[in-house]
Amino acid sequence: MLQRPIPATGELLPVIGLGTYQAFDVDDRGPELKPLIEVMTTLSRLGGKVVDSSPMYGRAEAAVGAVAQGAGLRDRMFYATKVWTSGRDAGIRQMEESFRLMRVQTMDLMQIHNLVDWRTHTTTLQDWKARGRIRYLGITHYHEGAYGELEALLKTRQYDFVQLNFSIAERSAEEHLLPQARDLGVAVIANRPFAQSSLFHRVKGKPVPAWAAEFDCTSWAQFFLKYIVSHPAVTCAIPATSKAKHAQDNALAGHGKMPDAGQRRRMAKTLDDF
Repeated sequence: MLQRPIPATGELLPVIGLGTYQAFDVDDRGPELKPLIEVMTTLSRLGGKVVDSSPMYGRAEAAVGAVAQGAGLRDRMFYATKVWTSGRDAGIRQMEESFRLMRVQTMDLMQIHNLVDWRTHTTTLQDWKARGRIRYLGITHYHEGAYGELEALLKTRQYDFVQLNFSIAERSAEEHLLPQARDLGVAVIANRPFAQSSLFHRVKGKPVPAWAAEFDCTSWAQFFLKYIVSHPAVTCAIPATSKAKHAQDNALAGHGKMPDAGQRRRMAKTLDDF
């Protein structure tokens, strides 16, 4: 799988990871865990390692911890989660619980979810990073209405990662935020890569363009993901799924040729014309 460096350190990350919103909101001791073990195993087998969660996602953090252990992948994944509450003490309690649920001693990436009380949590997490409790610090949002605030915070150079909505259907980040992240040396995680599945509704019944074979694309999922990860500022995209066949299809988007700038424009126009 194609890998991109985290600008802060040069550490390489595979460009296709795994989101857990809704898909991993299951009983961590129930039968629903078995297909999720297959999902994570498939992702790892095809070269992926980033798994992203949040306390906002119900039981997802606990499921991530149980799945990684059940799949024998505890030491092979890159774990990312978020703090999603207000106040220093509440934030610390929530993050400590995330460590427990995800069964990690060190969190690879802790992110401030939707910028909730970001001043308070930034102070805490800078201390935790200095002490080795987390490896990277990030900020997130899911809506372009927050781009102005994200841009301002990136300029402070306090953050290693920014997570934002970016897809072939939601391209506004390409105008300023993605170039800024690249210039400032901030890694980018793209959430909502399928625009909450709406992209599949738009192309239902339509074949993938034959010319997509020029960049080794055989499905619409790969078409959408290759558009995202071919952008030079993007470090990783995190499609969520609870099905191994979809995890395989998604992961294959990180393999083979990637579309160039001209092909990306053609991809966007194709979608716009539907």
